[in-house]
Amino acid sequence: MAFSSALVLTDLNDFIAPSQACIKPVEVLKSEDKGPSEIKVDHEGSYYEITQDGGEEKLEKASISLNDCLACSGCVTSAESVLISMQSQEELLNILQQNKDDPSQHRTIVISISAQSRASLAAKYRLSLIQVHKRLVYFFKHYLGAHHVFDTSFTQDLSLVESSREFVDRFKQYMENGGDKVEAALQQQDAEKANEDMEGKAPRARGRRNRRAAAAEGDEGGIQQQQQLPMLASSCPGWVCYAEKTHGEVLPFITAAKSPQQMMGSLVKDYFAKKSGLLPNQIYHVSIMPCYDKKLEASRPDFFLEQYNTREVDCVLTTSEIDKMFYEHNLHFAEMPEAPIDDMFNKVGIDPATQIETSYGVSGSSSGGALEYIFCTAARELFGIQLADPSSPQVIVKTGKNADVREYFLQDHQGKTVLRFATAYGFRNIQNIVRKIKSGKCHYHYVEVMACPGGCANGGGQLPADQVSNAKEWVSQVEALYQSATGVKPEENEIIKAIYNEWIVDPTSERAQSLLRTQYHAVTQNLANPLATKW
Repeated sequence: MAFSSALVLTDLNDFIAPSQACIKPVEVLKSEDKGPSEIKVDHEGSYYEITQDGGEEKLEKASISLNDCLACSGCVTSAESVLISMQSQEELLNILQQNKDDPSQHRTIVISISAQSRASLAAKYRLSLIQVHKRLVYFFKHYLGAHHVFDTSFTQDLSLVESSREFVDRFKQYMENGGDKVEAALQQQDAEKANEDMEGKAPRARGRRNRRAAAAEGDEGGIQQQQQLPMLASSCPGWVCYAEKTHGEVLPFITAAKSPQQMMGSLVKDYFAKKSGLLPNQIYHVSIMPCYDKKLEASRPDFFLEQYNTREVDCVLTTSEIDKMFYEHNLHFAEMPEAPIDDMFNKVGIDPATQIETSYGVSGSSSGGALEYIFCTAARELFGIQLADPSSPQVIVKTGKNADVREYFLQDHQGKTVLRFATAYGFRNIQNIVRKIKSGKCHYHYVEVMACPGGCANGGGQLPADQVSNAKEWVSQVEALYQSATGVKPEENEIIKAIYNEWIVDPTSERAQSLLRTQYHAVTQNLANPLATKW
């Protein structure tokens, strides 16, 4: 296996981690019955069996490799390890060396960098986002020999536009298929509860049950109630992997729009390839991401171009793997020279106030700003309400039992709630959302789902906290640096609009569907008890 040496299992929040439920079969050799025995652990952590006669026998440790974990349908992921065997810095270095040794096999190397990775490096080395960006351009292009360095903030715009378009379509279908009755019943429930609160009366449990029944009237109940809403975010591959393995019923609710990483994959292997006169397999595309699960996303069969025998994203390296490369090459990132940023597929420009080159991003959290953008777009296109952001006066924001659950309610001019959005970060909160969907009791219209508590700023591939900060403070610092990039709305990005009109043309076409959207597949599990395996 060619895994990077930086690849370690730490928090496991990327994956869904009841590690005690590991199902790897272990061979148990039969031996003559010596009666009851005890287990002793020495100072080195070795285990010994102590028999009744005082004898000691050192026990062999059961080793579980990364291969076992990634090929398992139990506690970690559903993807076999062979799918990500090429996801390593060594593989990138091999391609770079091959370009030098065999010009006939030359491949154009494209690096795309996530905004979350830049923020993590900026926090560690106390640099601005634009300084980190320029140093990375130098490292990849001038030190290693890559040809282009792009910014996934650019394709984040594409992902947001496609996600918001999908949500508006889903919402309209939902209202046409009985959602209007559900919404009316829920609005009546809100009005009655408000009256009860004003009058200081205890809520009537029976009345609430009746209203819930009215909300479901005309539906078949449970998850069959409707398949349009809530729409669930899809940019977190850890969450998608978990849903495919354990909750196939919720897959129709997950947005089909590709993540920013895979949008860049489509853009590089299709649009950029044609513009450069190259075939897709003549390009080696590397993505720098905050999360190890992005390796699994890039390895999905849906993102493999069979005609050219290549993937949209050939290799994914995490922020920590890149930082380890600096160390291995004896480079100090803070002192590294800077290089000009590519003109294509980047969100940089001159700040009108300071006349200094700066990095631009998307408004919202480090998880990609999908909730914020879709919320404002839906308010405008569905209800004619103009919002600058979800902190506007017409939006009620509530924090749940923990900071990773937040609710956003849009009220129209009559005070009725017309949009209900939420965040659910971390698997405990995800499981609560899944249970509500399965029981038909989830009344949100959109949920931004992320496997990692704190969202993408706290991805498993990000740099750890320094010695003077605790984990919470460190994540807050990375989040603040991410949000320091001035937000530019996708519809204000003229380059995106021009490329979209030239490349996609018709957003409803089959070509647009294949380039901008994907699909999900429930994974059939073998529920046999592997511990009962006979050898």
